[in-house]
Amino acid sequence: MEILKLVLTSVLSAVALFIIAKIIGHKQMSQLDFFDYITGITIGSIAAELATELEKPWKPLVAMVIYGTITIVLTFLTNRFPRTRKFINGTPTIIMNNGKIYRQNMKKAKMDLSEFMVMCRQEGYFNLNDIQTAIFEYNGRLTVLPKATKRPVNPTDMNIVPLPESINTEVIMDGRILDENLRRLGLDANWLKKELECNGYKTAKEIFLGLCDDNKQLTLFV
Repeated sequence: MEILKLVLTSVLSAVALFIIAKIIGHKQMSQLDFFDYITGITIGSIAAELATELEKPWKPLVAMVIYGTITIVLTFLTNRFPRTRKFINGTPTIIMNNGKIYRQNMKKAKMDLSEFMVMCRQEGYFNLNDIQTAIFEYNGRLTVLPKATKRPVNPTDMNIVPLPESINTEVIMDGRILDENLRRLGLDANWLKKELECNGYKTAKEIFLGLCDDNKQLTLFV
């Protein structure tokens, strides 16, 4: 009987966690602010407790709902009233600008020099002389603006107007033809078969992944 209860509470925990996560919405870990991060950990811990709570599973379930509701309310407040964002999410902090490191701002962000150097290297800057401005965002990421003489050259700098690029669409995956994607591109299986033969392949089963862009350029991976 206890095993059955354990199964039921585990299923209830998984279902409740899934529903709350879907309601709260999707964010990448790098996009989570401090409160979202703490709330996510807390809800996960309560869900684990719910999975093993056989006597009164409704208690951790209610706690999960309350935490989820608080997160939703705060999200609504920050979207509806922009002035609350500064209080709830915090504000970006300038750590370095025009060759000067702001020590007080580093203390405010609770960041030391070693952490700052690591973040700069993670952004691809091993020499601080290449940095014009470094901003510590409220989600814990460091945004770096390079000096004008150190930023990558782009086509505009060379007076070049490149052709617009298009997104590749999967037309073959694991040897299976994706007919719906072919139709979206205005193509069919006969066109794909001819392209495969031109590339030396007999059937789509020989292809691990096939990509096609809007210009009907086929890229194959075997």
